[in-house]
Amino acid sequence: MFSPQVIPAGPVELRPPSEKDVEAIVRACADPLIVRFIPLIPVPYTRDDALAFLQTAARSWEQGGADFAIADPATGDWLGNIGLKPPHPRGAVEVGYLVAPWARGRGVASTALRALTEWAFAHGVPRVELVADVENVASQRVAYAAGFAREGVQRGGGSDRDGTRRDMVVFARLAGDPGEPIRPYLPYPPGDALDDGVVRLAPITVDDAADFHRMMCDPDVVRYRIPPEAPSLAEMTDRCTRTGMWWLAGERAELSIRDAATGEFAGHIQLVHIMPPLGEAMVGYSLLPEYRGRGMATRAVRLLVEWVFANTPLWRIVAGTNPANTASQRVLERAGFSRETLLRQAVPAFGGGYADDLRWVRRR
Repeated sequence: MFSPQVIPAGPVELRPPSEKDVEAIVRACADPLIVRFIPLIPVPYTRDDALAFLQTAARSWEQGGADFAIADPATGDWLGNIGLKPPHPRGAVEVGYLVAPWARGRGVASTALRALTEWAFAHGVPRVELVADVENVASQRVAYAAGFAREGVQRGGGSDRDGTRRDMVVFARLAGDPGEPIRPYLPYPPGDALDDGVVRLAPITVDDAADFHRMMCDPDVVRYRIPPEAPSLAEMTDRCTRTGMWWLAGERAELSIRDAATGEFAGHIQLVHIMPPLGEAMVGYSLLPEYRGRGMATRAVRLLVEWVFANTPLWRIVAGTNPANTASQRVLERAGFSRETLLRQAVPAFGGGYADDLRWVRRR
């Protein structure tokens, strides 16, 4: 179906890998991110492993696949690998890639992915699929930049080196798709964080799971949480693995509130129920007990809402509080929100039944 050739792609070119690439491949495959997210790569990775890869890449062409090196067109230097697996019985192919650490951050992966995908379409492929670990945000960004649409999450679709099953995000691009880059509805802030000098908001990660769980089990948080029950550590850990995926998909933003001076975890703030047709989203927040009473929640809400208004089409941010939760109401008032309405028996109540929900709003 495919035959080896060179594919020009502007700042990169795709060519069959060769023995001159071996030393660079060995160096790149010691990278912690490659080791983490491509568990089939041997550790430690040796010259013999790279030579074995070249043999596998040559056989791939014979079996209906296509393996390329991503190279600098001016120097020929190896920058990464990209390839297509042999077609599925229904005609789709899966693409995979890796980029050397020294070649990242300049569009190498997305340029190569776009070029190879369009080459596959020119050879009659109807659908190109891509899967990325739920925590591999960089790879998901590449998929969106190359015009791939997110289709869902494949539960247990991958595995770690120890055999633990991993959820994978599934992307695809069809031959008839426009192929334009898909811009996230919620762009990442510069440096992936918001900072006012006192509080710093950064996407929650698995490293935050224990502190996040401790906060969510605090009686004052549980009382006003929906649902009003303490989550398990496993539930919070799983939630932390998905934050980057949710953000890129425009579904929600889950951020840690950190002490800007020490970097310590202080709490959590989220943007949920994002409804682009209405231009509306909801904000929620909590702090660890030792960080309360210092104005950090107010700063966090103000920082997030003002960033949202400056960088997204959203024009209306809402919040809900229990009428008895006067501390949360003071946070919203100081952050520029006003009371809008009271919803009777609208949310599950601590101890059973339903509680009223006092709604707040801040408009652009």
